[in-house]
Amino acid sequence: MTKNPSEIKNKDVRTKMYLAMKKEKLKAKKKQKLENKDKPKQVPKTLENCRVKDETFINDIQNDQEVLFDLNTDEISRNLKRKSEEKCMSQDEFEKTIQEEEAELDEESGPNNSNDPKILITTNDIKIGYRTYKFCRELSRILPNADYFYKKKVRLSKIIPAAIKRDYSAILVVNENRKQPDGLMISLLPDGPTMNFKLNNLKLSDEIKDGGGFTKHKPEIIMNNFNTRLGLQIGRSFATLFPTDPQYEGRHCITFHNQRDFIFFRHHRYIFRNAKKVGLQELGPKFTLKLRSLQKGTFNSKFGEYEWVQKRHEMESNRRQFSI
Repeated sequence: MTKNPSEIKNKDVRTKMYLAMKKEKLKAKKKQKLENKDKPKQVPKTLENCRVKDETFINDIQNDQEVLFDLNTDEISRNLKRKSEEKCMSQDEFEKTIQEEEAELDEESGPNNSNDPKILITTNDIKIGYRTYKFCRELSRILPNADYFYKKKVRLSKIIPAAIKRDYSAILVVNENRKQPDGLMISLLPDGPTMNFKLNNLKLSDEIKDGGGFTKHKPEIIMNNFNTRLGLQIGRSFATLFPTDPQYEGRHCITFHNQRDFIFFRHHRYIFRNAKKVGLQELGPKFTLKLRSLQKGTFNSKFGEYEWVQKRHEMESNRRQFSI
């Protein structure tokens, strides 16, 4: 009797033979599964776990003296040290400061923490589309103590010194192309650095299914997979945009996840259902950033010194090698 069911002309016999072969295959599959039950599971190979680690990859940040020295002496550390110094005060001074702040506050307004970063958000053009305007407004609601500035006929070279005088700690510039936001520039004040990103895959909060509303609580920040010297600098720059004392009663967190040099921004609210399960609700907006350049100091289009610039044909020649 032939083993190939397709050679059998009788349909009923062909069907029975096919079902019998299918049962035998299922039995063999179950038997193999039981035999491999005690064996360790194989991890599938991906571009992420097959990454080529270059000389800038950080294996142990606590024991790398060169990295620790850079973290304590770069431009970002000055802002972090200033915040920590402002927080180092005695209990009496702290209580006195709190009483003075509470006396000056309105009943409608929340507490104004002097340690919180002050962010200025604007656009690269005067006339912007509705979606770009809405994205800027949502950024101003996500970032605590952020102000949206409608750009008139004022150059960015004049806006930055004015922002420094008004004690802004960073300026965010949203670039627009064809009435859609397609870029984001972040310049930390007053010493820099300045990062330029390509922005894509944007979904605003009202475009997300079952999305929730915003709250005024300070969010928790999660930085994931920033493993190189460049990635560490980018992640610390993102961290300086948010307060260092999150309000956990708000139960919402912001995630910056780096994967293959793409930085995914997500905004969630969580709830503990029981001791093991957690529920997540995406609040939005969500988008993806791709680093184009890193510039020393504040933004300067003429005399700026670039620390890193994306060279697509050179850097993307090896698919397993990443910069961030």
